[in-house]
Amino acid sequence: MIELVDVSKGYEAGWAVRHVSLTIKAGELVAVLGESGSGKTTLVKMVNRLIDPDEGEIRIDGRDVRTEDAVALRRTIGYVIQQVGLLPHLTVADNVAMVPRLLSWSREDIERRVAELLELVGLPAATYGDRYPDELSGGQRQRVGVARALAARPRVLLLDEPFGALDPITRVQLHSELRRIHHELALTTIMVTHDMVEALTLADRIAVMFRGELRQLASPHELMTAPADDYVAQLVAMARQQGEQLRAAAGVES
Repeated sequence: MIELVDVSKGYEAGWAVRHVSLTIKAGELVAVLGESGSGKTTLVKMVNRLIDPDEGEIRIDGRDVRTEDAVALRRTIGYVIQQVGLLPHLTVADNVAMVPRLLSWSREDIERRVAELLELVGLPAATYGDRYPDELSGGQRQRVGVARALAARPRVLLLDEPFGALDPITRVQLHSELRRIHHELALTTIMVTHDMVEALTLADRIAVMFRGELRQLASPHELMTAPADDYVAQLVAMARQQGEQLRAAAGVES
């Protein structure tokens, strides 16, 4: 379980996150949805202590993250970003093996885990393990990034706009893979996105951020049927309009 209790983070320009409280249950996938500057990335970076809050408390399984060594904490939390960040001079297998090596796993355990994860993300080690990142497509690199994030068997997975730079077909494919991996490994997942449709189709619940504030935390159904305020209602209206446009283009009556 992840708990944020009255969390705030400010900079010279103002509050990036202000008085946010929310609880993410074990095994849940929560999308943090918002436009640029809404505070969603800052919020997620405070969970793994890439940023520390100015006020409030963040707990994982009841433990305040600020009582943990920041580097050690990050090695127990999977983290995937849009740019992936694979090291170009290392093979796919060596990229995935990075954290287990830092944790001094045995060679046999590392090899077994790398093979297991590459199979999980659809890139068998026998075919892809010795390749380098520049030999992969964007979608394949993102899959490797997910495998690397899961290497040390984290229970928490953070995803910051992980599919934003990918083409639509690849994004849809990876959406399905993410849901499968999330359930298969019983992860607690937070995904940052600015894409309403992505949030609606992937998340168990959606946390809508606007100007550093949490406007609503709700299931996709609740969000669509009972928006909490005008801002959320505007997002819902845009999603409905997109759906109507697609149906009209396909010649399907509403």
